[in-house]
Amino acid sequence: MADVVNVGVNLDAFSHAISGIQALRSSVSRVFESLKDGMKNRETLEGREKNFISEFQDHLQAVNRDLNELERLSGLVGRPSESHPLHNSGLLSLDPVQDKTPLYSQLLQAYKWSNKLQYHAGLASSLLNQQSLKRSANQMGASAKRRPKVQPSTLVLPPQYVDDVISRIGRMFPDMTIELFRPNGTSAVLLVTLGKVLKAIVVMRSLFIDRTVVRGYNENVYNEDGKLDIWTKSQYQVFQKVTDHASTALLHYQLPQMPDVVVRSFMTWLRSYIKLFQSSCQRCGRFLQDGLPPTWRDFRTLEAFHDTCRM
Repeated sequence: MADVVNVGVNLDAFSHAISGIQALRSSVSRVFESLKDGMKNRETLEGREKNFISEFQDHLQAVNRDLNELERLSGLVGRPSESHPLHNSGLLSLDPVQDKTPLYSQLLQAYKWSNKLQYHAGLASSLLNQQSLKRSANQMGASAKRRPKVQPSTLVLPPQYVDDVISRIGRMFPDMTIELFRPNGTSAVLLVTLGKVLKAIVVMRSLFIDRTVVRGYNENVYNEDGKLDIWTKSQYQVFQKVTDHASTALLHYQLPQMPDVVVRSFMTWLRSYIKLFQSSCQRCGRFLQDGLPPTWRDFRTLEAFHDTCRM
């Protein structure tokens, strides 16, 4: 974007005006230095007052002289012309009350920003075009036609294998009781009782965990017909938080090739809540924050954090 040359500015007077501003600042600084020093370093009181008044008057006269010179030079500088290709919008500058309605200056600013935005958008477009993806939709479609589709073998596992994995996990954690139900054929639902702290309902599809609901130890986990209630949330806010964190853990522990490792990792993470009401936050060191204990457990270290302290 080419710079607009301002016509009508007296550059020589402009240079002298800058020098006049510097001289004015120096004279004003001398006034304040004189006030700061006061009447010290004088022999007699009468001599101190007389010399102080004389020097102060000289400094004020110098300020007045420099100010008058600067006003004279400002009249010689001239006013720069604002010739921009804005067509009829340039008539806005003729408004006599421009200070109250600065439409023209705002329009000039918007015009400059628009040109900058167009310039940077062009640069970004050229850079993005250079970083073209190696794979396109057509190439993926062609390769998918050539390559036979492989059916995943880990989605459907024998119920005996699933029962064996769950029993081995139950033997790993003596303070965790795992009950396995099959209400709809091969799909498994686990009722996990962690000490006397909580109860978790884990809905599984083969060895893949679909969802988890966590309730308090004293809350009812069965419907009126005696089946497990896999939908109702806990009435306590602390266990609602743990349910949300468990949903996040399900997204973190993902390894489709080894689903038994995923289930064991999730159960290890869930067991870390055995001291839900006894652990303090690893960051702030407090047991309660907003009336809640630290409900977040780190996926790697299993350390306890408050929901806000983990950020």
